[in-house]
Amino acid sequence: MRYIITTQVSDNNREDSQVFEFMHAGGVMAIGRLLASKRGLDVDIASAASILHDIAVIETGEYKDHAKRGGSIAQKILKEVGGFSQNEIQTITQAVLHHSEKEIHSNSPYTELVKDADVLEPSLYKNAEEYYRLHKPPEIFAEYLKRMKSVRKELGLDPEKVFR
Repeated sequence: MRYIITTQVSDNNREDSQVFEFMHAGGVMAIGRLLASKRGLDVDIASAASILHDIAVIETGEYKDHAKRGGSIAQKILKEVGGFSQNEIQTITQAVLHHSEKEIHSNSPYTELVKDADVLEPSLYKNAEEYYRLHKPPEIFAEYLKRMKSVRKELGLDPEKVFR
């Protein structure tokens, strides 16, 4: 948490507020934990990958190339904190690195979990659909919708009620 708390970038110089970044990171982690339990994955690995997925945004306030920039930041944090094997650190780092590639399906269950949690979480906010339609190319928006419906169905939610 000190990486989030000690960021020197004020809200005036961020693409989103720190409050939103806290809410999003925590929400993605909660959904990631649920999905890990449902999918029979390690909840601790899923938690770490989920909470760190936007660590570059948290640190710099910018989304451009945040997934690629976030991999090395996540790796540094995980090594410093300890408690994860080198293989687990690689799994978490890869999930952070590739979580923005929603249109590419990987063979990594943790990468797919973070992608799924990352699209479902903001769909629970008011006006998320308008934001996605405005800021995502149509083919990426379609992939987001497909992922949201799939995850909602997996969790026993109405897959057709995608946005709040």
